[in-house]
Amino acid sequence: METIIQITAGKGPAECTWVVAQVLKTFMEEAKAEKIEVEVLEKENGTENGTINSVLLFLSGKHVSEFSKKWMGTVQWIGKSKFRKFHKRKNWFIGIFELEKLNWSTITEKDIKYQASRSSGAGGQHVNKVSSAIRATHIPTGISVQAMDSRSQHQNKKLAKQRLLLKLNDKKLKEYQEQFQQQWNNQLQVQRGNPVRVFTGSDFKKRKTDHTYKKQRQALKQQLRNESE
Repeated sequence: METIIQITAGKGPAECTWVVAQVLKTFMEEAKAEKIEVEVLEKENGTENGTINSVLLFLSGKHVSEFSKKWMGTVQWIGKSKFRKFHKRKNWFIGIFELEKLNWSTITEKDIKYQASRSSGAGGQHVNKVSSAIRATHIPTGISVQAMDSRSQHQNKKLAKQRLLLKLNDKKLKEYQEQFQQQWNNQLQVQRGNPVRVFTGSDFKKRKTDHTYKKQRQALKQQLRNESE
């Protein structure tokens, strides 16, 4: 399973770009622990050292969907500004979004058309008599490449397929980058409230949720004592 996600500071200030960089580190660590492969497709650094405006990630693995769902939405960091010492604001927000899946399917041999032709250039009589060059065309997109490196038609066919797959991968990456650029140009608005993750302090620790209800029990006991007196 595969997906593309974007971690972005949106229109946020330098503090938010620092949060993006910290979230990226945590995200990569958790992905590795869950055996999710992560590839950085595009990264835009912030104005301050060690900060990131936006990063585009390609995720692949067995449990990608479950993993990404835990991150989609707004991430909050509670802490003092690292760049403005006397700034009063302590809540900073960034966004994590999933990009629309492009209409790409797995490439199979049925999608590739091979055509043999005579090689051009140096090669003597062999070039004129044997059709050793191979052109490989990806039928759905019309993208084609040619291989004439070898005198072996079989070897040129392998080379042509390899080059075609590389070219198709480049096209796929460019389409993702264009999609990312379009979203960035639209200046994604990071929504505050109901964050999916909350981190605190300069050490960027995840804020734990208190599930013990200790305070509630103590308050209830005190209330009962007051009523019994």
